[in-house]
Amino acid sequence: MRPTTLDFLYQLARPVLFRLDAEAAHHATLAALRWMEKCGLAGLMSPPAHGTPVRLMGLDFPNRVGLAAGMDKTGTCVDALGALGFGHVEVGTITPRPQAGNPSPRLFRLVERDAIINRMGFNNPGLEAALANIAKRKWPGIVGFNIGKNADTPNDRAADDYLAGLRGAAGRADYVAVNISSPNTKGLRDLQEETALRHLLRSLKEEQDRLAQHHGASTPLALKISPDLSPDHTKALAALFLSEKIDAVIATNTTLSRHGVADLDSSRETGGLSGAPVREKSTALITLLKSEVGTALPIIGVGGILCAADAQEKLEAGASLVQLYTGLIYRGPALVAELAAL
Repeated sequence: MRPTTLDFLYQLARPVLFRLDAEAAHHATLAALRWMEKCGLAGLMSPPAHGTPVRLMGLDFPNRVGLAAGMDKTGTCVDALGALGFGHVEVGTITPRPQAGNPSPRLFRLVERDAIINRMGFNNPGLEAALANIAKRKWPGIVGFNIGKNADTPNDRAADDYLAGLRGAAGRADYVAVNISSPNTKGLRDLQEETALRHLLRSLKEEQDRLAQHHGASTPLALKISPDLSPDHTKALAALFLSEKIDAVIATNTTLSRHGVADLDSSRETGGLSGAPVREKSTALITLLKSEVGTALPIIGVGGILCAADAQEKLEAGASLVQLYTGLIYRGPALVAELAAL
């Protein structure tokens, strides 16, 4: 595939960006992409149109590759990121109230292993501001809205926060992703316990039905799960997803495991690990989940995708779509075009 002008610019910028603090580089990259898009340079960013359209959750995705939540935490970069060639862009995670997240430094590169550790902690501008931002988008692709709970909301009130996110996003985003699997908000993963999750899902599904009557169309609900679930836990949740009629599962979030990076000094940092070391773990969970749900529940595969072969592995394991984040940081925009062609 012929490199684009943006690929060339990325190769020039990468050494400079990787000398910066990881979070500073993140903000600098998004600012540059926004500037290029606003200056009418989106043509430098877009690869040739191609790819396999996929219908999922009642939505028409123009290709199989999307941007995972975590890159655009404000909803201010949808047009610029969409211009890279993604079929869908997921914004967030967004909480009802604005949240600063965890103290810095909180984002760390493990360059030797194509990996990242983050403990960002759902830093975001809050629901009202994020919805106002995505309302300004012009990009015609699919936009997902990833929702979470505020750090100071106790788990027995978590449903209130998720319901607020769903109410706000319904009719404004194409789908809503429910994040109960980030390791960077204390106690959040406890919501993956079967009883707690059943209560949350039933509340969300009831609200989804009510909102569908109000808006005249249903906003699909996808649930994002951890790669650290045991096989028995995964099977139990698969049955729950089917019984509660969730529209899709996003598998997976980051891992607390340090397998494959334990020899690196930076592995001692707390937070979720993403990138190449989580690839096999994520794919194994997708394989097990697919064996439990068959064709009844669509799966979006995430975790350690750095080339077309990695994405193909996820698709063969049972995913219908894939998402990137860490791979984009290490490979740049060329990876998007490579995967969009699948």
